[in-house]
Amino acid sequence: MTDRTTAQPAEPEQAPGPSERATTHSLPAHPAVDPHDNRRQVLYWRLLARLFDPEEQAALESASLAVVKDIGLPPALLDPKTSVDSVVQRHPELAAELDGLMAPDPTEAEAEAEAEAEADDGDCDCDCDGDGDCDGDDARDRAAEVRRAALVSKVLLNVFTTGSGAVSAGELARWQSDAGWLERALGCVPGDLRGGRAGGGAGAAGPGVSPTGTGGRGTAPDLSRLIPAIGPELGAIEADLVKRMRLREVLADPRLAAQLTPSMSLIEQLLQDKNNLSGVALANAKDLIRRFVDEVAEVLRTQVEKAAVGALDRSVPPKRVFRNLDLDRTIWKNLTNWSPEEERLYVDRLYYRHTARKTTPQRLIVVVDQSGSMVDSMVNCTILASIFAGLPKVDVHLIAYDTQALDLTPWVHDPFETLLRTNLGGGTDGTVAMALAQPKIAEPRNTVVVWISDFYEWQSEPLFESMAAIHRSGAKFIPVGSVTSSGRGSVNPWFRERFKDLGTPVISGHIRKLVHELKTFLT
Repeated sequence: MTDRTTAQPAEPEQAPGPSERATTHSLPAHPAVDPHDNRRQVLYWRLLARLFDPEEQAALESASLAVVKDIGLPPALLDPKTSVDSVVQRHPELAAELDGLMAPDPTEAEAEAEAEAEADDGDCDCDCDGDGDCDGDDARDRAAEVRRAALVSKVLLNVFTTGSGAVSAGELARWQSDAGWLERALGCVPGDLRGGRAGGGAGAAGPGVSPTGTGGRGTAPDLSRLIPAIGPELGAIEADLVKRMRLREVLADPRLAAQLTPSMSLIEQLLQDKNNLSGVALANAKDLIRRFVDEVAEVLRTQVEKAAVGALDRSVPPKRVFRNLDLDRTIWKNLTNWSPEEERLYVDRLYYRHTARKTTPQRLIVVVDQSGSMVDSMVNCTILASIFAGLPKVDVHLIAYDTQALDLTPWVHDPFETLLRTNLGGGTDGTVAMALAQPKIAEPRNTVVVWISDFYEWQSEPLFESMAAIHRSGAKFIPVGSVTSSGRGSVNPWFRERFKDLGTPVISGHIRKLVHELKTFLT
């Protein structure tokens, strides 16, 4: 039996009409979708989903797992409960990839600008037919972008998904470690963005793995393009974790206390709660404060040493040692002794550089608002005052105040003891501090008064008049609104405008600004 099929005659193709031809030519060909783009989008959609909803999205999780395995990365990258340290310990080669992973690259910015300029001129080298519709896709390494998306997602999820409820010492230490890796990814030293701590410390294992993610790049990149500034946000997250931790119970257990890493948020909590601690808990709290003070002091001491110093004192003869020899001047002054026949320069006299600098006895009076909102300033300026107190011919006085004033000058050389005598919190009444500060101004021309506060005062006008009187007397008055490493702070607009009119604008931002002002005046 034979199957028979009836063949239908093929219909002749009709030529498209004029309107159809126009439509056909006007539609561009759709480029093929790059699978790397789909993979990268899956990873970033999963990141957004996990940031805003702790519940897992099964489809995104399975797709992300397939992507991570396909590009040769460990599946642990997708587990928010696994610290970055743990991943790097198992896969040490990832440490180099995480360093500077999210840091702005100036060379890339210049290349993008050049590509845009070439596209505007129609002279680009890609296959855009010179129509200017070019985004430089041909030069992109899409496979590397997928790998970068997986690593970025891991760091961001670990830092910004902190959950709720009580926090253990181990969980805080793990978060601090992950935050250190985020800072490394941004090209900074761990601890710099959160403010006050220099990273490193005991247990650091060099540029590879360490408990706090230390060993990042040495030079800080330009992070001004980050909107909002990420440093204050990291500090706020850390402060929230510290508040959720049962700190007294942790401090009472030496094993748990050893897991804590000193930070500005932790020190603030310790200083506020120190009167309620005793025995082992108090001893562990003091040890943490001492470690933090020493780390910050090392950073600030370096900044003071690098700041500008006083003018050279040419009345003091230069010390005649080889390191001070001014070779260029010696040759220039002895050129008349050149012998063309012998091709030799005879030196009659050696010239040396002056290194002695003019210094006059100066008095530095630091007044610090110790209300709860100024803890960063209290810590930084207490340490800074102790450093300047160690300089020759500088007489340093330190006053802390809230609604009452306390003269801490006897302990100014020891910032640790000074901080233990502070009492953070309460209101603000600068007039009581002014009553202590004014009698200390014996020689206005040789005195600098640094007043650190947010200037939200109970008696604004009387206090400002006293400050203006100090300025008019010839003393240098420096109002400081925020002395933090992260740059966050607020200043009463009423005071800000009046200081500006007085010719003494408020210094706000990084502590380096205050270091430069003080070093220039005092030396």
